[in-house]
Amino acid sequence: MFRPALIAGAFALAGALLTSASAMAQEKVLRIGMTAADIPRTHGQPDQGFEGNRFTGIPMYDALVHWDLSKADAASVIIPGLALSWSVDAADKNKWVFRLRPGVKFHDGSRFNAAAVVWNVQKVLDQNAPHFDQSQVGVTVSRMPNLASARAIDDLTVELTTKAPDSFLPINLTNLFMASPTHWQKLLSEVPASVADPKARAAAAWTAFAAAPSGTGPFRGVRLVPRERFEMVANKDYWDAARRPKVDRVVLLPLPEPNARTAALLSGQVDWIEAPAPDSVPQIKQRGFTLYTNAQPHVWPWQFSFREGSPWLDRRVRHAANLCINRAELKELLGGLMEIPVGTVPAGHPWWGNPSFQIKYDLPAAQKLMQEAGFSAAKPLTVKVLTSASGSGQMQPIVMNEWLQQALKECFFNVELEVAEWNAVFTNWREGAGHANARGANATNVTFAAMDPFFAMIRFVTRQTNPPASNNWGFFNSDEFDQLAATARSTFDDAGRDRALAALHKRIVEEAPFLWVAHDVGPRAMSARVTGVVQPRSWFIDIAPMDIRPGS
Repeated sequence: MFRPALIAGAFALAGALLTSASAMAQEKVLRIGMTAADIPRTHGQPDQGFEGNRFTGIPMYDALVHWDLSKADAASVIIPGLALSWSVDAADKNKWVFRLRPGVKFHDGSRFNAAAVVWNVQKVLDQNAPHFDQSQVGVTVSRMPNLASARAIDDLTVELTTKAPDSFLPINLTNLFMASPTHWQKLLSEVPASVADPKARAAAAWTAFAAAPSGTGPFRGVRLVPRERFEMVANKDYWDAARRPKVDRVVLLPLPEPNARTAALLSGQVDWIEAPAPDSVPQIKQRGFTLYTNAQPHVWPWQFSFREGSPWLDRRVRHAANLCINRAELKELLGGLMEIPVGTVPAGHPWWGNPSFQIKYDLPAAQKLMQEAGFSAAKPLTVKVLTSASGSGQMQPIVMNEWLQQALKECFFNVELEVAEWNAVFTNWREGAGHANARGANATNVTFAAMDPFFAMIRFVTRQTNPPASNNWGFFNSDEFDQLAATARSTFDDAGRDRALAALHKRIVEEAPFLWVAHDVGPRAMSARVTGVVQPRSWFIDIAPMDIRPGS
């Protein structure tokens, strides 16, 4: 429960926030309280889940392809970013040509061109490249595992090659942010000669790059204090006039505890918080703050293990879990800040597919399935779930998991919760259920965006995406699902791809590799001073068009 006394704790932020107060006195400063426990990486490939993309990726960097975040009343779609156009080769669908935007410069003043694209592909794919950075691989390659290489055709044209035909590639490329090769090379030259090993020198250059980033985005990073704060200032020369920032400075503050975030907002220490404590929403509104929400393609699940010995191998058990929980009751507990799922996508979506298994609350049916599987109140089934106390998209993970723990008792589940730091849970998502870092869990609670086919479905159901390649944490594998995914991936016309994806979604819901619990609505509370806010139907949001009115 939200406790007003926690407001006192928020004043601990004051010292940090006032450190550069005199320098900021004449600036428009937007202060954001994130759910992450640390600042997402700032070198161009953020960690901390998609909260990293939202706050240190999209503001400072551009990708070849962007999400359109300018509308609140329509689904986000991809639009040109640093690439003006792209097309797949009609004769060889493993090859794509991207034509680049002219006249774009990195924050250090160097030019963006095809060579820079090749360099940024190499940083995560080419282990022989001098600037290859292993720390950036996991959060990048797992999101576009088919990308193989890049080649400059001319200064403003680049060819990307995939391992297999992949109609999802342009969408996947929204996750590959372009960092400045020139700036990195300069920082490499400043690494002391006493650091002789080439890999150590490269790592040192990337560490220096994180402290002084250079992308092409609307904001430029200027101050990094790990676990405390990160500051960005406006790039007034940004190439897209519509996204030239109106605020002068953005300050990011990690505040993983929801009551502390809420207290910081109410006490005026920040202007914007992610995921406020649900029971504080009435007070937030009464105090004149604005609560923004919008239904998002974002799933809050348990993802099951299919390794030998897992209690989830029996489909009756998986179906029972999905039928056992009263999601309407959970929605009430969360103050209405969720949507009730019937799958990864909603009914009526082009990828829906009309599954034969219906996700709903049906307690007698759930209990019957568990009894058929050999369980009862006298003989419960113990399951262990790995979760976090906070994090990107995790909503209110402790509250929600404790509610699930109680709700599932009615269906003879004995739920054990294993709580770990968010980034560790997120990293284990790629390591897999068999890794020691899974801590013996047979389900993991990592939320995911469902904006595109790969993120929504493919990465969870194919052998190609088994750990550590991507996020098939539980090793859910079969020839059928490999073929369904391959058909969708190799279909390049929109209508045909939608049909293939609908067939895939139908079978995913029927086999139930997840406990689908909620769809997020992305609640964020902001001071009324913050203007120009568009809450899109997306996991992301664009800071660049926002403004802030003067005032206390």
